[in-house]
Amino acid sequence: MAKVKKKIKITLVKSPIGYSRYQREVLKGLGLRKLNSSVIREDTPAIRGMINKVPHLVKVEEVK
Repeated sequence: MAKVKKKIKITLVKSPIGYSRYQREVLKGLGLRKLNSSVIREDTPAIRGMINKVPHLVKVEEVK
């Protein structure tokens, strides 16, 4: 029986203007482009690591 992966919704709540290029690239890697845009991703260690690099710019919610 396959294990169901949890999903999380990531929303860009603050503009990356004025932050480092690295942080803008992390947001691009997550798929976030415009302010208040959201993406749904699987809750994996890689995604969590990316979120931990830009916690001041995003909001994370669990999706059921």
